[in-house]
Amino acid sequence: MEQQMYPNTTKELAQKRRELAPEIHSAFREFGKRVFADGALPEKTKQLIAVAVAHVTQCPYCIRGHTELATQKGATEQELMEAIWVAAEMRAGAAYAHSVIAIDAMHKGEAKASA
Repeated sequence: MEQQMYPNTTKELAQKRRELAPEIHSAFREFGKRVFADGALPEKTKQLIAVAVAHVTQCPYCIRGHTELATQKGATEQELMEAIWVAAEMRAGAAYAHSVIAIDAMHKGEAKASA
């Protein structure tokens, strides 16, 4: 029998989360509403950004939720996939950029060995 890594979101789990910290839960919900409201960026764009970020953070709940919200705001499948590719490039780009830390450490190790 296969065990799921992430539990399905249920009304009971959501209710328990609210009950455990109701004021913080309320503040978090209000913060989310304000962040995703139309402003300098329209909500559709913000949802596309959220889809990309969700892929970088690898949050399955966020991927599903923000993909659905982006679609509701008019994002096309092509726009969603491009946002995901941007996330992939940024994740790979970060690994590439940070490789200089390992190279620097290797060279410092070589300098110590030859001293």
